[in-house]
Amino acid sequence: MVPAPLATVDVAVDLPVSTAEQQPRPDKPLFLTLKADHSLALGDATVAEEELRQALDVASGDDKEQRIFLRADKQVDYGALMELMNRLRSAGYLKVALVGLEGGEAK
Repeated sequence: MVPAPLATVDVAVDLPVSTAEQQPRPDKPLFLTLKADHSLALGDATVAEEELRQALDVASGDDKEQRIFLRADKQVDYGALMELMNRLRSAGYLKVALVGLEGGEAK
């Protein structure tokens, strides 16, 4: 889990809190957001599900080794999150970091 400050991406999503130690991020991290309504955003741009692979290839410069920082609203069910992670894997993106809000205590 990668804790992230609120101002990371302008896509509104209610992230869960993480107690993980903050890790260094690349200069231009690639954020993929799964919103509460299960729509997707890559960075700040909305992406249709069927265009995800192509959008990732363009955004990453076709670098499948680039880490994808995955943000998901805490209302998203586990099955939808796993489905998205499976889609990332089938697209060749195996390095995925889950993003949560900094701070808070584990419950």
